[in-house]
Amino acid sequence: MNNLKRFRIKNKKICLTHILLIIVSLVWIYPFIWMVSASFKTDDEIFAKGLNLIPKNFNFDNFIRAWNNANFEAYFFNSIVVTVCTVLLVLILSAMMGYVMGRYEFKGKKVVLGIFLASMVIPLGFTIIPIYQAIKALGLMNTRIGLILAESGGSHIIFILLFAGFFKEIPKSLEEAAIMDGCGFLRIFINIMLPLSKPIIGSVVIMQFIWTWNSFLLPLVLTLSNEGLRTLAVGLYAFKGEYVVDWTGIAAGGTISLIPIIIVFVVLQKYFVEGIAGSIKG
Repeated sequence: MNNLKRFRIKNKKICLTHILLIIVSLVWIYPFIWMVSASFKTDDEIFAKGLNLIPKNFNFDNFIRAWNNANFEAYFFNSIVVTVCTVLLVLILSAMMGYVMGRYEFKGKKVVLGIFLASMVIPLGFTIIPIYQAIKALGLMNTRIGLILAESGGSHIIFILLFAGFFKEIPKSLEEAAIMDGCGFLRIFINIMLPLSKPIIGSVVIMQFIWTWNSFLLPLVLTLSNEGLRTLAVGLYAFKGEYVVDWTGIAAGGTISLIPIIIVFVVLQKYFVEGIAGSIKG
């Protein structure tokens, strides 16, 4: 009897937990569904039935207007170039730094790690002026290279710690065997360590891709004099006029900008889950 009672109580707790998670998930995902739904509506329909998730008629004019009139074709290309280059640069640098931090002991290691950790608490808004001055001094204002360098900077300590924790768990014997075969530092890193770290690479690519793709402040400040180099996140701002806001255009632009993120996440989700699970175990 006592066992039956405990079983019922346990089932009730599980049901309540599931209901709570479903409610939280609906609240979390509702803005995304609303944005996709609004991208197919007309302005009149949004203001008349704003909370209705099913459009009366699927209107594709918003996407055409966003793509052609709002210069989204150029913004999309700029976002792709800046994001892909930034992800590659951050991936290479954080992987090499994580390898050194995870496999080697050297003087000042704790100091370097402390500086990286301290940089995490500095908001981007406080560093935008030094970044602006540095890019300007390099003569890279209003260029994609300047934007890529600025996006690649900042604190990537999370990625470095992920790589360091992963490389630290790899047996020393594997590295020693490679050295016996004549492999140097770079060859060991590229041919042995990197292929083993696919889950971490997947996690880093997804997170950095999302951060760079959605970045607004740096692309806005560093391309002020050249609208043709703006990214999608900044381009969405063009739908806001002085007195009028094009809500359906913003929804269509936001839906377009989400497509690459969803594709990258779907393709790499397996590695992302493995990487996060591995880092938690570590």
